Amino acid sequence: MRCWTIGAMAAVLLAGACSRQAAAPAPETPAPEAATTEAGHLPQSPILRAVKQRGRLNCGVHQGLVGFAYTDNRGQWRGFDADFCRALAAAILGDGDAVRFVPLSAGDRFKALNDGRIDVLWRNSSWTMTRDAGEGFIFAGINYYDGQGFLVRRSLNLSSATELNGARVCVQSNSTAEANADDFFRSRGVDYRPVVLATEEAARDAYAREDCDAFSADISALAAARTTLTNPQEHAILSDVASKEPLGPVVKAGDERWASVVRWTLNAVILAEELGVTRENAEAQAKDSRDPRVRRLLGVEGDYGAMLGLPKTWGANAVRATGNYGQIFDRNLGPQSPLKLERGLNAQWNAQPPGLIYGLPIR
Repeated sequence: MRCWTIGAMAAVLLAGACSRQAAAPAPETPAPEAATTEAGHLPQSPILRAVKQRGRLNCGVHQGLVGFAYTDNRGQWRGFDADFCRALAAAILGDGDAVRFVPLSAGDRFKALNDGRIDVLWRNSSWTMTRDAGEGFIFAGINYYDGQGFLVRRSLNLSSATELNGARVCVQSNSTAEANADDFFRSRGVDYRPVVLATEEAARDAYAREDCDAFSADISALAAARTTLTNPQEHAILSDVASKEPLGPVVKAGDERWASVVRWTLNAVILAEELGVTRENAEAQAKDSRDPRVRRLLGVEGDYGAMLGLPKTWGANAVRATGNYGQIFDRNLGPQSPLKLERGLNAQWNAQPPGLIYGLPIR
């Protein structure tokens, strides 16, 4: 009987303890923020939200590369990549000037992205497996198809980089250029002497001082470098292409919605060229065009901006700020620029001759 009483008492005490534990409130766990787009059905982007709150896009660009990103004599940022930063700012904020340009070296560009100092990196950066799968960055698209080449003095009378046996070749560290040059020469059994410099500018200056016999970098960068030399006509870019260099905007991993904002803004200016929408006629096209593709691009038909957390007229805003892809190319890299580069691979897919630029459908 005594044993039963003690057991019963223990059971009662245990039940009471369990009852008191059940009644105690659980520690509060902060509920995740209900981040949705204006449409209310898709997750909002933390980076997009931050850009809207500060009223400005932080865009990482080259420190100074003619044609792509540089400051003019009034201190204004110009160039191919700079214009895409403006198109993105216009798509988000309705103002192409709402950009803070952050000049970055090749060595610190990806760290700046990881640290949150910039929202997007638009700095002639090549899409590689290491950067994408290994380091976890997201390339939101390709806005320029490039390749690595070789700049030499015409006085050397070279027809191919394979003739640079024993030559000194300037390349930049912390870029794909050094590895690509080594791959090119080793695969062809050519002995060469790499001269590795910390920056692209240092490599260019070393070439100008004749500290090396050739300068190897992206062909677009070589074209820009040639314009800075004392006698540009005395230098030639050889026909050899040592690598494929797909250049485009990069964002930090973990914010897929932000990657979509960047991707579809780039696509909007590409598609605008294909559809004949320009900076000058965008407003008229919005009023008069019967083409449903044009109407969707300019926000007249459907609300595709809501999918991105952007205004209905996001595509029209981007094109009105900078023009379409062809206009951006022509004034910065093409016939209206000092570089006078051909469209080549960067022509539209349906051009004659065709290129690789292909607008994705907005529908």
